[in-house]
Amino acid sequence: MFKDFKAFITKGNVIDLAVAVVIGAAFGKIITAIVDNL
Repeated sequence: MFKDFKAFITKGNVIDLAVAVVIGAAFGKIITAIVDNL
């Protein structure tokens, strides 16, 4: 389990995951702002 996790990390997918989280958070704030303005 840990070995698979380490292999997953070393592939550089952590960066992709971090980018996805940041985009998701920003997108959520944008949606909230749009809904609040309605």
